[in-house]
Amino acid sequence: MAVRKREDEVFPNAAGIDVGGSSHWVAVPARSSPEPVREFGAMTDDLNAMATWLIASGVDTVALESTGVYWIPVFEVLEQRGLNVWLVDARQMKYVPGRKSDVQDCQWLQKLMSLGFLRAAFRPDVEVCELRAVARQRDILVAEQASWVQRMQKALVQMNIQLTEVLSDVMGRTGELIIRSIVAGERDPKALARHRDSRVKASTEEIIKALTGNWREEHLFVLRQSLGMYDDIARHLADCDTKLNAGLKNLGQKSIDLGKTPRAGSKQRKEYDMRQVLANWAGVDLTRINGLGLAAVTKILTEIGPDLSRFPTVKHFCSWLGLCPGTKISGGKVLSAKTKRSVNRVRQALKVAAMSLSHCDSALGAFYRRLCARMDKPSANTAVAHKLARMVYFMMTRGEAFVDQGQQRYEEQQLQRSVAALKRRATALGFVIAPAIAGV
Repeated sequence: MAVRKREDEVFPNAAGIDVGGSSHWVAVPARSSPEPVREFGAMTDDLNAMATWLIASGVDTVALESTGVYWIPVFEVLEQRGLNVWLVDARQMKYVPGRKSDVQDCQWLQKLMSLGFLRAAFRPDVEVCELRAVARQRDILVAEQASWVQRMQKALVQMNIQLTEVLSDVMGRTGELIIRSIVAGERDPKALARHRDSRVKASTEEIIKALTGNWREEHLFVLRQSLGMYDDIARHLADCDTKLNAGLKNLGQKSIDLGKTPRAGSKQRKEYDMRQVLANWAGVDLTRINGLGLAAVTKILTEIGPDLSRFPTVKHFCSWLGLCPGTKISGGKVLSAKTKRSVNRVRQALKVAAMSLSHCDSALGAFYRRLCARMDKPSANTAVAHKLARMVYFMMTRGEAFVDQGQQRYEEQQLQRSVAALKRRATALGFVIAPAIAGV
């Protein structure tokens, strides 16, 4: 029996915009305007004129193609004018059948949107977007600062100053004091070795030997420049931290009890205060989940915010993260079940947290090690990240607290499940399994 082609319009007043760097092509329903396709520039006045024309044409929903970062000004202007803007993935539309042009792109986008064939991408609230921009800028600065540390290490090695052989962290307390003394003009290895901290495993003699090198002016110049860039980025990082902390404190709406407060002025107190701010914002303390530290929770909340109502179920949330198995099926045969490639920052944070569970004495740690015995580590890492994502979703949507059942309890449950599976298998084959008698 032939299936009738569906032409029902789900969004009859929808428009489609093909976003570009210098101009945007907009298509509205043919009945809405004598000129259903128009081109607008990329300037702010042009975007306001676009919004005015869309409203005059009776458009209430706009589908916007996610092209680079060019869509962001268009999205914000149209949203401020009261239009319902859908940001759609370009992969959902594929290509226009036949010859391709900007006019056909926006018309094809408008048609798919009117028929309800597109899905809106997740975009958090405005206040979360503000924090996300600051947090992402901070990540960029941290990566840039690390690159300048590598340049300092290169300059030291070129002078045969083998500081990395005696110190685990070149920019730790001892390493930083030594480098700053070198930049200040000190060349005596014994004088430089006096900066050795008592916690350093290498002896003073070993450090003196490592600091005996060939001082060359060109490499000292590079070292001086790299240290200056390192300090400059550190100042910008402090500004990011101040901005981020101020924004997070303004969003806290609840009061979550985290237990005993550490002593004022201690390192634990700073971490406690940050945990308290994040817990008050999210409504739960996500750092109680094994593997999720303060940095991971900060990244998760600044990326998605505390409101997960956009995801109807936990499956939708894990699918958006790219942590659920794929469903590539043809002819009733599963061709592939691999997870899709994704650059989602929350996914990356969860996968890093899953890796940290390899030596954790908890139920999640035992689960990770059991999976590593069954499959390769990358697959086990993805599976554990999927489990962490489900925990995060349930805690934030239900307000439940995380309780670790412990490694011993988890292993006991796995033993009971293995015995039950053996009994079912034996029953299916016509056998009965009985426990061994002690002493026999």
